[in-house]
Amino acid sequence: MIYLDNAATTKPNENAIRRAEEYLREKFYNPSAMYTEGYALQGELKKARSILLSSIASETDFEIIFTSCGTESDNHAVFSMAKRGNAVTTSGEHSAVYACFVELKNRGVIEARYAPLNKDGSVNEEKLLELVDAKTSFVSVIHVNNETGAINDVNRLARLVKAKNPRVIFHSDGVQAFGKIPFKLAKEVDLYSISAHKIGGLKGVGALIKRKTLTISPLLYGGGQESGRRSGTENVFGIMQFAFSAQEKFASFKEDFTRLKEYRRLLTDGLDKSVYTVLSGENASPYVTSISAVGLRGEILLHMVNDKGLIVGTGSACSSNAKNRYSRVILACGFDEKTADGVLRVSFCEKTTEDEVRAAVDILNELGRELKARME
Repeated sequence: MIYLDNAATTKPNENAIRRAEEYLREKFYNPSAMYTEGYALQGELKKARSILLSSIASETDFEIIFTSCGTESDNHAVFSMAKRGNAVTTSGEHSAVYACFVELKNRGVIEARYAPLNKDGSVNEEKLLELVDAKTSFVSVIHVNNETGAINDVNRLARLVKAKNPRVIFHSDGVQAFGKIPFKLAKEVDLYSISAHKIGGLKGVGALIKRKTLTISPLLYGGGQESGRRSGTENVFGIMQFAFSAQEKFASFKEDFTRLKEYRRLLTDGLDKSVYTVLSGENASPYVTSISAVGLRGEILLHMVNDKGLIVGTGSACSSNAKNRYSRVILACGFDEKTADGVLRVSFCEKTTEDEVRAAVDILNELGRELKARME
């Protein structure tokens, strides 16, 4: 089986699981407990925070709140900070941000503003900045688009936004960027969401990186864990496995980035142009590539290639239960419904091999031609 749907989830890092296993079997204590064994786990969690944070940010300026997933991290950021005036985001956000803006608008809490996208799925920076004014309280811009792989320069955008309105809180969903593209958080970015299972960690673990001087209200109330900002007993095993996975990922991520750029070229150059159109831009993250078999059903192709031993996606897995047939993001890029209907998303991880990419191209071409012939 060739697995190329890593933007949806990655295979858990087995070495990181082995390293973290003691926190499942021996060090299973509640880290909020007063006895020695439980209290000692707070020190272990502190190490995990340092490992994760130091990978992309200054530990002097930022700190980490552990959550259950990227979606919770996004929700925490939006619902805690978008409380007045207007809030600005992009038409290409992951549903974990986009749906929050819709909900706040429906509640009458804020005026929600959506910046349009460029053809590759990146935000139109000029239009985004036009939406920011004196009444803007919150701006959220996805770092790497989860459907097209488009990279937004969030550090630069944060600086430009705050030049217009210094009081704005700037957030970025970094779930598809963390551990995958060269990047260090600038001090102008206030909040940044990450998720474990996109880099070999376990599902059910995420984090919200926060500027230390920013006061954030809780989304979950209860026992006051995470310094009162996120109640709920910490998943120590999952958090430690996340940290160990990140250690391995960052040890080779620059080399992986270069190698996967070449694999992406093999994919896009090798596809039959009479069947497929590449939707992702040339400068997109090499981890995520969207293509379209224009005029065909991407969902049908997905099942056909699955039967041949290839797993790919049709877009965001988190939107697979949505009522709309066509991807909101792909339509926002300016593509028509025939193109949106034929979308497949091919996404790599550091374990992806050249042989797998070449075999995937052969399968996609063979079955794409077959389905096209049936439809003619």
